[in-house]
Amino acid sequence: MTREIKVAALQLPTLGMNATKLEFYIQNAHKRGAKIIVFGEYVLNHFFKELESMPQAMIKEQTQKNIGTLKRYAMEYDITFIAPIVTVKRRKFYKEIAKIAPKSIAYYTQQILIPYSHWNEKYFFSNPTQPLQEPMIFNVEGIKVCVFAGFELHFDYFWQVVMRKRVDLVILPTVSTFESHNRWREILKTKAFLHGCYILRANRVGEYIDKKFSWNFYGDTMIVDPKGHVDMMLEDKESMLIETISKNITIAHRKDWGFHRELKMRGEIFDN
Repeated sequence: MTREIKVAALQLPTLGMNATKLEFYIQNAHKRGAKIIVFGEYVLNHFFKELESMPQAMIKEQTQKNIGTLKRYAMEYDITFIAPIVTVKRRKFYKEIAKIAPKSIAYYTQQILIPYSHWNEKYFFSNPTQPLQEPMIFNVEGIKVCVFAGFELHFDYFWQVVMRKRVDLVILPTVSTFESHNRWREILKTKAFLHGCYILRANRVGEYIDKKFSWNFYGDTMIVDPKGHVDMMLEDKESMLIETISKNITIAHRKDWGFHRELKMRGEIFDN
C-alpha cells in the first residue's frame, strides 16, 4: 500500500497583521494536493528583537488574528498548518508552535531557546526550563510527523524521540541567519540519513538591522529525504516549496540500513 502525502513550506518575511498574500499561496498549495503547510519562525509575528518595542496588546492581537485566519483556511481547504507564534499570557511572552488542523488546534511550547548575549530568546520569553518532554507528534494519512523548533535540532534528545517513535517526517520551522547555510545543510542531511526520516526545514526571509548586527534571514527552505539527499531547496526569495513524503521510502531505508534493528536487539524499545 502506498502511503504518501504532499507537504508545503512557505518561505516568507514577517507578515504581521497583513495576511492578504496568504490565500494566494494556500489556494495554490491546495490545488497541488498539499495536506500540511509550514511557516518559518517569526513570520506570523515580528522578529523577537522588534517585539521588544511593540505593545503587548498589539502582539496579542497579531497572534489571535493570524490564528483565526489559519483556522478558517484549515477548515475551508482541509489543510493542517504548522505555525510558530508568540503568545501573551499574564503579561508574559511565550514562544510556541501551533498545529492548526481542520477540527482542532494544539500547541507545542519550545523547550530550549537561544541563550546567547546577542540573541537571547531565553531571557525575553517566559518558556519554562524543566525536564525535557516529547515534542509534538501526530499522524496525517498514515504519515507520522514530529515538530520541534529549529534551535532544538542541536540536541540529541529530540532525535532519540524521532528514532524511537519511527517518525517519517520531521518539521523544523527556523529563523536562521549569519551565513549558517552550509552548517544547516550538512546537519539536516546527516540527521535525515541517520534517523531514516524526511526533514522539512522552513526558514524565513527578510532582514532586521540593529546597532551591531544585520540579521539577514537567508531562506534555504528545503526538504531532505531519508537518504540524505536534498530533494528540493528554495533560494533567498519569497517562495513556496511543495514535495511528496512517502512512508514506503522511510520503511525501505530503515530496513536497508538496519539502525533500528541493531538498537532493538540491544533492548531499545520502538513504537510501531
